Amino acid sequence: MYIRRKIDFELEKWKEDIKRKPLLIRGARQVGKTKTIREFGKKFENYIEINFEENPRLKALFSENLTPQYITENISAIFKISIIPGKTLIFFDEIQECPKAIASLRFFYEKMPELHIAAAGSLLEFALSEIPTFGVGRIRSMFMYPLSLSEFLRGAGEDKLLERVYESSIKKPMNEVLHHKLIELTKKFICLGGMPEVVSTYIETGDLNKSQQLLDDLIISIQADFAKYKKKSPVSRIKEVFQSVVSQAGQKFVYSKACTQAKHSLVKESLQLLITAGLVIPVTHSSANGIPLGAEANPSKQKMLVYDTGIFQRILGLDLSEFLLKDDFETINKGNVAEQFAGLEFMKAESCYRNPSLYYWQREARNSNAEVDYVISLYHEIVPVEVKAGTKGAMKSMHIFLEEKKLNRGIRISNENFSEYEKIDVYPLYAVENIIGR
Repeated sequence: MYIRRKIDFELEKWKEDIKRKPLLIRGARQVGKTKTIREFGKKFENYIEINFEENPRLKALFSENLTPQYITENISAIFKISIIPGKTLIFFDEIQECPKAIASLRFFYEKMPELHIAAAGSLLEFALSEIPTFGVGRIRSMFMYPLSLSEFLRGAGEDKLLERVYESSIKKPMNEVLHHKLIELTKKFICLGGMPEVVSTYIETGDLNKSQQLLDDLIISIQADFAKYKKKSPVSRIKEVFQSVVSQAGQKFVYSKACTQAKHSLVKESLQLLITAGLVIPVTHSSANGIPLGAEANPSKQKMLVYDTGIFQRILGLDLSEFLLKDDFETINKGNVAEQFAGLEFMKAESCYRNPSLYYWQREARNSNAEVDYVISLYHEIVPVEVKAGTKGAMKSMHIFLEEKKLNRGIRISNENFSEYEKIDVYPLYAVENIIGR
């Protein structure tokens, strides 16, 4: 089963673009890169897929000559498929296994721009960091993440319900019956996460337990990959740091808590490997006095998100029966899973051509614990976002931020319906995408 992705629309635009560049699909393992390109390949008369991990001998095609004509003539002969510019898609999968193939992409843009070339890789970021030059301005990157809530809803056949979400707003709240249905679907999605295999299995079978078993399989395969990250970083240390990212969710990441037997610098190295692999997404402190938020970012203060809520909750050991059956928000946000969900939805709502950064704010004063979960930039304005459930009294940090920065509006994300009071706009969990805009 193939679940339509937002990136599909961008791929179709790329196909028709007369000034297109070779395409590099970037993202963590198992987020659907290969399956998406295979589905896209059905729109071409001819489709050729070269997997350098499955067929390492094909790396020899790039050992001596990176001229596109030479490469395509040999590929055509090997696969016995005609390569017709404009009608053929060539896909280099697991391209990180062949750095010279990555280097060849720039020459396709320069000498054979009419040919559709796409590439992807599960540990691609490591390979790119070791290549001196990788064709700046000659290659187009698209970033992929696990499925978003809206993609899940479409895959589950809830298109009409999703349209109601897009139509709803602070001034036009969701119908209460539909609101409760959407909260239940959102909770289910948080348990499943957005890994395509897990989601499609659930949609096809309706078996939540089977999906949880698939998550266990994914966690094992993710941990098996740790050995490929960097030989001088022990797998045991990377595992320990990854586990600590889960246990420290929702708070500033403290290196000394992550690995008691390793120096700060070694823990930092393991954490950076996990970030490079796309498994961990940092949320960096910003003083948030102006735009861009990154201008006042402080990398020494960061919170960490796991890239998928399904994997996060599975490692955390969330009680699914309690999570799914109880209505109170404290249960929904147990282990800060709702905060994780909101941050990931912000990432997924951005353009696939950007690799966005996330920021939070903490009052930089002694004896102060005021903190805002996320700070975002909307229409050239700074907007604080809290993932909360309480009433006015629970928004102390938000009001401190608004007063200090002299801002007019803040956003609260909760299980409540669309609403507003004082300076706070309330968005339900399922409508994070509404905040950013489609």
